[in-house]
Amino acid sequence: MKILVTGGCGYVGSNLVPKLLRDGHQVVVVDTAWFGNFLDSHPNLTVLTKLTSDISLADLEGVNSVIHLANIANDPSVELNPNFSWEVNVLHTTQLLYLCKKTKSVKKFLYASSGSVYGLKTEPNVVEDLELVPISAYNKTKMSAERVCLSFTDSFEVYCIRPATVCGLSPRMRFDVVVNMFVLQAFTNSSISVLGGDQVRPNIHMDDMVRVYEHFLYSKKLESGCYNAGFENISVLHIAELVAERFKSKIQIQQSNDPRSYRQDSKKLLSTGFSPSKTVSHAIEEISDALIDGRLTDQERWHTVRWMSNNKIGSH
Repeated sequence: MKILVTGGCGYVGSNLVPKLLRDGHQVVVVDTAWFGNFLDSHPNLTVLTKLTSDISLADLEGVNSVIHLANIANDPSVELNPNFSWEVNVLHTTQLLYLCKKTKSVKKFLYASSGSVYGLKTEPNVVEDLELVPISAYNKTKMSAERVCLSFTDSFEVYCIRPATVCGLSPRMRFDVVVNMFVLQAFTNSSISVLGGDQVRPNIHMDDMVRVYEHFLYSKKLESGCYNAGFENISVLHIAELVAERFKSKIQIQQSNDPRSYRQDSKKLLSTGFSPSKTVSHAIEEISDALIDGRLTDQERWHTVRWMSNNKIGSH
């Protein structure tokens, strides 16, 4: 299979692309490489360093499936330049979809949405057919892009994946997501700073995130639509307690202005035959071991907003 992966140099993409190559596929990656390119060269890998909006029909020649990961990720990053973020997350996605329709070869389009599109929810379990009430610019870009994607289901299969917060190791690491951030704090300072703590958030291990995309890539006759992908609904404080136990570190609780608390229900995904294989505890152990033995070190580029701000990325 020939697969186009946008954002293939990113946090998830840097794990997904090598797995696709090991499975014997031909992979074309389109990525700006703002944070670097940590993909090893491979005879079946082509890396095009550019924005999604610069993809041409020639780049899509013979492509059977598209996994669209590229976006301005998370609320603080989008707020650096909301207009540019709308362009990247919605307009560029729309342009790519029209190109895919023209190719006639693309049969599947997998879109990396976000579990945050639901906004604030009081329901004990957040399922796919609940009303979306996004509360931030980032949430709104994801919801809008989803709706554009789903308007193309007459042309190819469309799967909008709504991941929980991803945790775990990556060649393009991120220390601005909660599990990873807490492990770094405990390792570096022997102390974890928790804002609030009562907020319940869904989580998914990196390995399972990769497996979710493969699941939709390989499965036959699944219904186009939106699918939650989150398997551990736990409080921010409980995550901190798991990390603190690993490092015997202290927890400092501070007031938070972020009230978001929601639980993802992924029964729809589970009903298609997928089952998770790893947990938050696995991610904590793996990141901890990598920091302790020196395989992983803290770098400015692992902090998305800081890196984008200092390098004026998206400031035009």
